[in-house]
Amino acid sequence: MNIPSEFDCIRPFEPEELPAVYDRLLAEPQFQKVLAYLYPDVSLDDIAKKMHGCKTNLEFQKAFCYPFLQQLIVKLSLGCDMDAYNINIKNRYTFVSNHRDIVLDSAFLDKLLIDVGFDTTCEIAIGDNLLGEPWVRDLVRINKSFTVERALHSVEMLRASKRMSEYIHFAINVKHENVWIAQRQGRAKNSNDLTQPAILKMMAMGGEGSVIDRLCQLHIVPLSISYEFDPCDYLKAREYQLRRDVPFWKKTAEDDMESMLTGIKGFKGHIHYECAPCIDDWLQTVDQEQPKNKLFDTIAAHIDTEIHRNYRLYPCNYIALDMLQDTRMYTEHYTENDHKQFEEYMMGQLAKIDIENKDDRYLRVCLLSQYAYPAKNYMAARGEGGRFKSLLNYLPFMK
Repeated sequence: MNIPSEFDCIRPFEPEELPAVYDRLLAEPQFQKVLAYLYPDVSLDDIAKKMHGCKTNLEFQKAFCYPFLQQLIVKLSLGCDMDAYNINIKNRYTFVSNHRDIVLDSAFLDKLLIDVGFDTTCEIAIGDNLLGEPWVRDLVRINKSFTVERALHSVEMLRASKRMSEYIHFAINVKHENVWIAQRQGRAKNSNDLTQPAILKMMAMGGEGSVIDRLCQLHIVPLSISYEFDPCDYLKAREYQLRRDVPFWKKTAEDDMESMLTGIKGFKGHIHYECAPCIDDWLQTVDQEQPKNKLFDTIAAHIDTEIHRNYRLYPCNYIALDMLQDTRMYTEHYTENDHKQFEEYMMGQLAKIDIENKDDRYLRVCLLSQYAYPAKNYMAARGEGGRFKSLLNYLPFMK
């Protein structure tokens, strides 16, 4: 395929580039350690032979990523499934989802797209802040990831955003791939999943025609991701207190790596993905004469509602909402044993946080907020908002 050279610095590898990349990866000592951990009884030569047998990125995903994810689901969850009844598996879409886990949100989507009958997976937007090691960058580009360039000056950022937008349009309409992108930069640490209009503005920089035309060309599908338990919940709570107490505190590459490994290795309970209808038809009903900022806000709000209304809630979500508000409003959704087990889970997660001047009360609220917000937003999206108190009095917010 003839791919414009302007995309070379951000795009996934093409099939003809894979053999050289495989050799580069297999010669990397850190990657060899990863392979030894994942495949302790398999020789490097046998792995190399299997890798070189993968002639396309999709073949690599099916040979290496799919079995790994299936094993992960069996060992560290109570099942992972997706409802895709609102979309056509023969079409291509841009999946815009809430963001819980750095690695697994998009990885599970790849597996689930195969499970429901798609003949391809998706290209994944990943921030360059997570790609510090050259071998990691190679690996994710084999796995159909394209790079979101961050920490640039304003002029460079504008140029990079336009290039990424044009690449997403190219991936959907020329390469005929699906695309996944989170609804915001970074994970929502309190699980209050809100689409950043800036993401939509970026997406509308590519393509042709009006803003609505350009977004329709991407065939956006709001995607809801629901984990019963988030292994990184205590890390997110810790980050809240550090941001609150330590002037100019910033996450490091080591913090990101800790989150990635914790998310992969931790127990997740039930996992559910649900696709809302593609918003193409809805976009045709939007008033295009309104100011641009209001237009993007309107579209973002619609995506939020679609994501929120398609959450799958678990007993812990209702328990957290009751615990946070000191009520018993939602006891029809859980048992006393559920409540006891979740309380024990909270205590165990709190015990994992080791920082100076540890504020247990504040951290507990931070933890509870991550499980309460999906329930609050779900009920609001479904018109049940009058049943809960305002969480603004309880939940912490992070800039």
